[in-house]
Amino acid sequence: MRKLSLLFAGALMGASAMSLVYGTPGSAANAAGSETYKQLAIFGDIFERVRAQYVTPPDDKSLVENAINGMLASLDPHSSYMNAEQAQDMRVQTKGEFGGLGIEVTMENDLVKVITPIDDTPAAKAGVLAGDYIAKIDGEEVRGLTLNDAVDKMRGLVNTPIKLTILRQGADKPIELTVVRDIIKVKAVK
Repeated sequence: MRKLSLLFAGALMGASAMSLVYGTPGSAANAAGSETYKQLAIFGDIFERVRAQYVTPPDDKSLVENAINGMLASLDPHSSYMNAEQAQDMRVQTKGEFGGLGIEVTMENDLVKVITPIDDTPAAKAGVLAGDYIAKIDGEEVRGLTLNDAVDKMRGLVNTPIKLTILRQGADKPIELTVVRDIIKVKAVK
């Protein structure tokens, strides 16, 4: 039994010596992987230092997403990262339909400005005009919301009402409109 143990130990030591001399299968890949992990360790170290020492505490998610976007931007000008919410928005936009009002909007002076109502949509039928400012959505002030947040509030289930408070040039007081969401078909740009 002792001879068998010595034989096994010798074989193990011999195999170890051979791997030192000749390398292990995939050692070049391991070396490349090792270099990648060294670079990731540097990234992790900097990430932790920024979190611990930056003047104001940064948002971890934003740091990581911006790092990913920076990495992709270095490859070419067309690559970028989309988080789950952005990917869902892209699917809605490219699918071509959603439950909404049918207006193209922008943000101006902390209010949602209607660029144009889309023909034959709930907003157009309710009387929303280009140049109108949406001050409230379902009674909630628009000031303080991002454009994306405001748009998210205007989208919703088909056949559900939404109340808009509109500021219109020439109108003496705000205009209250109730608009019922419908499927908005987005026409492809040619």
